[in-house]
Amino acid sequence: MNRILTSNKAFAIFFGAAVVELTTNRCMGLLRRLILTMVLVFPLLLLAAPATKTVPSSQSSHALAFDVDPSKSWNDTQLDLRQGERLRFDAIGMVVYRHGKEFGPDGKRRGFGDLVRNYALPDAGHGALIARVGSSEGAQPLFIGESFEWQVPVAGRLYLGLNQSAKDAEMASGNFHVTIAVLNAGGSLPTPPAKPETPMATVSRKLFDELPRRASDRGGKLGDMVNVLLVGYKDQVLEVFKTAGWVQVDSSVEGTMLSALSDTLARKNYLTMPMSRLYLFGRSQDYGLVHAEPLKVAKSRHHLRLWKSTYELDGRPLWCVAATHDVGFERDKRVKVLPTHKIDPNVDQEREYVHETLAATGLVTESSHIKPSLPVTEAVTASGGEFHSDGRELVLVLRNDTTQP
Repeated sequence: MNRILTSNKAFAIFFGAAVVELTTNRCMGLLRRLILTMVLVFPLLLLAAPATKTVPSSQSSHALAFDVDPSKSWNDTQLDLRQGERLRFDAIGMVVYRHGKEFGPDGKRRGFGDLVRNYALPDAGHGALIARVGSSEGAQPLFIGESFEWQVPVAGRLYLGLNQSAKDAEMASGNFHVTIAVLNAGGSLPTPPAKPETPMATVSRKLFDELPRRASDRGGKLGDMVNVLLVGYKDQVLEVFKTAGWVQVDSSVEGTMLSALSDTLARKNYLTMPMSRLYLFGRSQDYGLVHAEPLKVAKSRHHLRLWKSTYELDGRPLWCVAATHDVGFERDKRVKVLPTHKIDPNVDQEREYVHETLAATGLVTESSHIKPSLPVTEAVTASGGEFHSDGRELVLVLRNDTTQP
């Protein structure tokens, strides 16, 4: 045992002497300086290098979260959406109105009392989570509720809110926590819905000047101005209006009574009150459509009449539209004892309202304002109400996904 210890001690002395000898060697001096340099410089290199960003799991899966304040009419998410983007909404949380019961993102079950209140969506739950793209009057809200998947029709800013009245918002507390997952990022840039003029080479001046400028009543008295033209098959025309929130009116008194009763029993607001008949191409309108608030529908509503013409553009029918905005009542000058609807005399505003609502659907591919050779600038309706215009008519070409009429 002593021999082994003596041997190990001798080896240690020998190894220590060798190390001392090597460290005094010139080559080892250079190596020592290199190691010292690396020890000092390497941490500096690490500090100078770009930091690796750790992305939370929610963001790495393209998910965003927002708290919706029920006291606001609309909550700006600061999120600019892309056309074609596919999103999934998931919402939790509770909201309560003063002295009421809490409810979740699907809203409260509608009751008869809701029929006398104005909500953004007249047939969705009271206080339900809703959304819209853009802040303009023509932006169409949609129901979100607890869970919803949606493909964005047009690019624009996303707003979240509740399906409630202004009075509800004043006494609301709580919030909805909304998570938005981006399932497909879409392909276009996040810019607002395009409204610039686009070339209309397919609309010849001869064809445009042949079209009637105004509709008339049954007796032939000229009335509303034709201020919008649509290019598309019937199904495409009806789809774009439905998507934009326009609804078809009832065509008869019997239909009015049945619709009103049915909507009331279903706790839905009645919006399809019929409109008077005007004539173009020797017949009354093919369709009457309205965009209205429930409590104002009797005296105030955006409305239009739609006729299919005998003309075509690129093989698809051309439709004529006379759009006006009812803003109250006035005396019908044809029958002095009867009232009639008074329209906003600036009919160009209603023309642009139609443009705004339809463009927001993503189903309009081309738009242009064209002034005919003999424009209508000042006139009166069939009932005697005055109106004025810059004389231009809006031409909209609808997206064509089919080849059959």
